[in-house]
Amino acid sequence: MWLNNEQITDSAIRTYRKALLRCGPSHVVIDNLFAHTKLDAVCDILQQDKGWQTQQHTYSALYVDDIKWQKTRKKQRFVQRDVWQRPASGAGGNIAAEFLAFLRGEEFMSLLSRIFKVSLTDINVANPDINSNYFRLGAADFVNQHADDSPGREVCMLLYLNKDWQANYGGELVFTGTANNAVSIAPLYNRCVLFDPSSPGSEHWVKAVTTEHTQQYRYNVTSWYWSE
Repeated sequence: MWLNNEQITDSAIRTYRKALLRCGPSHVVIDNLFAHTKLDAVCDILQQDKGWQTQQHTYSALYVDDIKWQKTRKKQRFVQRDVWQRPASGAGGNIAAEFLAFLRGEEFMSLLSRIFKVSLTDINVANPDINSNYFRLGAADFVNQHADDSPGREVCMLLYLNKDWQANYGGELVFTGTANNAVSIAPLYNRCVLFDPSSPGSEHWVKAVTTEHTQQYRYNVTSWYWSE
């Protein structure tokens, strides 16, 4: 089982719903939502050097090549990070790929639907796989301020996979928040952040990672979900 049963009881879900109403942006932080032993196995795969590719976005275009990237002013550069490359179709036995499939499966999407009181589905999503993946940030990488809202997009999920993460490593998720109250969340291991990308104050960025001397990466899963 991927989920910790004690974190998905009716009582727990009521608590999550209250948090969504209380916070600006509408978000909830759930620690230890997933089974540690399974996430440990996922992390063993992610920490291999192979299987990663640099991803670069500007505010005007996604997935730009190096030539366009170098021509783009720094203020217009939105994301530089590594994205995990899924194994070839049919290659079994990869628990990291299995977890991504679980995040787009009925059990987990039903849980999110209960928390947010909305019916989530991939029925109108052309390529669901690209909406759930692993990313890593090093000291030279960045995710600048942006919004994740999109027509029909109801829920964004971030799950952090950073064991023994220290406060001086940086890498906090920061929401702009409301009433000039920014919300900062440390990327601790097995910490799940769920938020409504259309809610006020949901624009966000990632503080710089400061692990240049240790060569340590900041790992996370990002997953987006739609209604019909």
